[in-house]
Amino acid sequence: MDEFEYDRIRRRQWLAGRARADGVDRRTLLRMTVAAGLLAAPVVTAGRASAAPAPTAPVAAGPGIVKPLPAEWFFPRGTNAEMRWDAVAGTGLHTPTERFFVRNHTRTPLIDPAGWRLRLTGSGLRRDGVEFGLDDLRRLPSTRLSALIECAGNGRSFYTNQQHQPVPGTAWTLGGVGSARWRGVRLADLLHRAGLRRDAVDVLPTGLDDEYLTATGASLGRVRRPLPIGKALDDVLVAYEMNGEPLTPDHGAPVRLVVPGWIGIASIKWLGSVEVSTEPLYSPWNTQYYRLFGPDHPAGGSAPITRQVVKSAFELAPGAVLAAGRRHRLTGRSWSGAAPIRQVEVSSDGGTRWQHARLLDEPRPNGWVRWSHDWRPERPGPYELRARATDRRGNTQPAVAVFNTEGYLFDAVVAHPVTVGQAAS
Repeated sequence: MDEFEYDRIRRRQWLAGRARADGVDRRTLLRMTVAAGLLAAPVVTAGRASAAPAPTAPVAAGPGIVKPLPAEWFFPRGTNAEMRWDAVAGTGLHTPTERFFVRNHTRTPLIDPAGWRLRLTGSGLRRDGVEFGLDDLRRLPSTRLSALIECAGNGRSFYTNQQHQPVPGTAWTLGGVGSARWRGVRLADLLHRAGLRRDAVDVLPTGLDDEYLTATGASLGRVRRPLPIGKALDDVLVAYEMNGEPLTPDHGAPVRLVVPGWIGIASIKWLGSVEVSTEPLYSPWNTQYYRLFGPDHPAGGSAPITRQVVKSAFELAPGAVLAAGRRHRLTGRSWSGAAPIRQVEVSSDGGTRWQHARLLDEPRPNGWVRWSHDWRPERPGPYELRARATDRRGNTQPAVAVFNTEGYLFDAVVAHPVTVGQAAS
């Protein structure tokens, strides 16, 4: 079902008293409902129409990352760590675990695998309170898949630096993404083992990291975000391995969700429980956060964002220096949450002329494709390289990304600055 229409149904059910808002105030839901056109009149507070809810930034809890973060592999981003693209050139289709980016809402917890349990609860199950330990999961038939994980804010800094539209939040460039080989159990199999009811509509996975604090010190509880039952039964994996090894703490050990094609917040790390409900569910992560707000979006925000957009990145350090009069093989990767990549084009003159890059992989869903392009600059000076991808559904990177106040889903072509120096004598 189209996510926008699904969200409208969810809100109608909330109005009828058949939905639960966990950690979401009624005023926020009323604003969203008005924006969706489900009420006849605007909500009025203190004599004026209410504005769209303004998401509140969390308090940084310190770095809180376990694995080493060498400067040649990462850019530190507060509680997060961004992958350097020049550090993964030539590393293969999958990102080495030690170089995989880290996105933490608070800090990485250290969880004893022996004592870990996954609890399945809720009105959407015939057997409430079913539990699985790690050994239980490993005894079940396993599934392997390759999939990207990408933060919804990946590319956020370009709203400010390239489009001159300031946005809050972690100033990711393009390194808030990684690809891995995952192994685990299909979430659908666990739900069926717990007695999934035919009238279940939403699934709410919750992590075991610390509670999330707003700037005012209010706790929103642990990170959790509902999934429609249709997605949960499709391709979602309860993963316990990454790149052939047990998950490491920063990447969700002992068990995490992997939700292919969707924004990273859906792939809950340090999974502790899954509620299955016959009522639609709301949390702060599909109301205040991870919706699109701004002048080009509905007054109460868009439907919850799900699929990622088209992006491209050069495997080259920003500001790299290249010699004139020599051929340089430029490499990079392109990806889309909607469909496999169909083509990639490269420009070395600011986007005036474009040439097709050579695709080095067979394009596939939920993954990126590597590409290369030969470039021989003859004159020294500054240049701006650009890469532009198109997926098989016809989605092409635009020149300008549609603005939203939180800087999500930046999909525009990114200018990559390099300097061409004098040819070596």
